[in-house]
Amino acid sequence: MKIRLFSLNACLIACLLVAGPLTAGESSAPAELQADWDKRQAQAQVLQRDGSAKQAEAEKLYEKSQLECQKKFLVNSCLGDARKVYNQSHNEARLLENEGKAIERQIKKEQLSDSDQRRAAQAPEREADRQAREAETSALRKESAEEQAAQEADKVRKAAEGSKRKAADAERLAKKQAAHEAKVAAHKEKAARRAAEAEAAN
Repeated sequence: MKIRLFSLNACLIACLLVAGPLTAGESSAPAELQADWDKRQAQAQVLQRDGSAKQAEAEKLYEKSQLECQKKFLVNSCLGDARKVYNQSHNEARLLENEGKAIERQIKKEQLSDSDQRRAAQAPEREADRQAREAETSALRKESAEEQAAQEADKVRKAAEGSKRKAADAERLAKKQAAHEAKVAAHKEKAARRAAEAEAAN
């Protein structure tokens, strides 16, 4: 039973040490704030997709315009106009993409700030939890050490009792053997005396 208790305490200590980082974790951001981030993140992704699509469309239109300009009399003028249209469309598309990326950067900045604030606010609670875990772990270790010491003392006591029993058994056996030998010697002496008396009578 004591061995089982010792093993159980060892398991509890290990569980407390492993559970420490889990119980000290940060809480999630408020639902309302997270919903706002999700909404703006979705908006940022839409802007970047639209910007990318507009760039691809502008490039296709520019390639088409270049081919059509080759058929016109004022080729260079046509190409210049086509280039202006492309640049304007390309810049508008880049603005959309950049706006989406700016929103994403702002969201990440806000998330980092919120995480830092919550971590700082939860620091006292985490410290209290850590101290409580350390105290409980220390108590369990002390209890385990006491149980182990008790087990060792019990082993020593039982070994001493076993040695004492063996010594007592050996002493009893020696006394019994000595009594038996004395009895045999007495019988021999008595028999010898009777034999001598019988011989003298003859």
